[in-house]
Amino acid sequence: MLQSLAGSSCVRLVERHRSAWCFGFLVLGYLLYLVFGAVVFSSVELPYEDLLRQELRKLKRRFLEEHECLSEPQLEQFLGRVLEASNYGVSVLSNASGNWNWDFTSALFFASTVLSTTGYGHTVPLSDGGKAFCIIYSVIGIPFTLLFLTAVVQRVTIHVTRRPVLYFHVRWGFSKQAVAIVHAVLLGVVTVSCFFFIPAAVFSVLEDDWNFLESFYFCFISLSTIGLGDYVPGEGYNQKFREFYKIGITCYLLLGLIAMLVVLETFCELHELKKFRKMFYVKKDKEEDQVHIIEHDQLSFSSITDQAAGVKEDQKQNELFVSPQSPALADGAADH
Repeated sequence: MLQSLAGSSCVRLVERHRSAWCFGFLVLGYLLYLVFGAVVFSSVELPYEDLLRQELRKLKRRFLEEHECLSEPQLEQFLGRVLEASNYGVSVLSNASGNWNWDFTSALFFASTVLSTTGYGHTVPLSDGGKAFCIIYSVIGIPFTLLFLTAVVQRVTIHVTRRPVLYFHVRWGFSKQAVAIVHAVLLGVVTVSCFFFIPAAVFSVLEDDWNFLESFYFCFISLSTIGLGDYVPGEGYNQKFREFYKIGITCYLLLGLIAMLVVLETFCELHELKKFRKMFYVKKDKEEDQVHIIEHDQLSFSSITDQAAGVKEDQKQNELFVSPQSPALADGAADH
């Protein structure tokens, strides 16, 4: 008996604080996912980093042995300056000196990566004025970009998602939830094909040093706005039609970002995902709901009484404009 009472009380306690328990498990799962990613990245990338460090040490030692007139501090000073310039997108290599980082098309590409919060980091402002303008430009431009993308995605979603689902639901009588799931999956497949696989194949052809995996990696890193900057198109030596290529990449990134947001909005509108998200939300108390209902009823009652009072006042004003009948007319009317 006691065990059944204790079990029922535990069940009621869990049900009462269900959203809090779900939120706690969500936070714990997110932290474990971060730790899992750190462990995998460390175990996979650390051996390659160690091999690269050993190779660089051997090259540095061999270079100093072949050039005894050059001291190690002088070499490190030169390399430090070269690496600092490389962080600003300027290279001293002969095969990279033909490309300028701040011509119009490159600046347009940089502005698009800043406003979309992709930020590859391959090109950064050099001057203090450029850094200050970048701050002001981003403060205004990023909310403006979010507003622009929200408006575009809302309009595209109506024509691409809501109307097709409603058409198949009304015209053919299919279940709306089933149609929405099938439509979301098909839209995701089409988007991945048009903005990931096909562009990856194109980039693998146009970029000499990229294979298909690296091209697909660039597409995903860019359209997810991660923007690591280890792969940036159009930066190769003697890139053909570099200006048009940069403009095309800018258009691709903008259209791809819109497509990704449309797919995300489509999946978020699924009934199953809505129910899943509500598991982690804070529910309103019943007292608050009752207060809102009472306030709504009081507002409705007050509006009705105000309307009734207004009707009475209008009737009184109309009676004032009607002239009273004279006694003679009243008598005549009585005689008739």
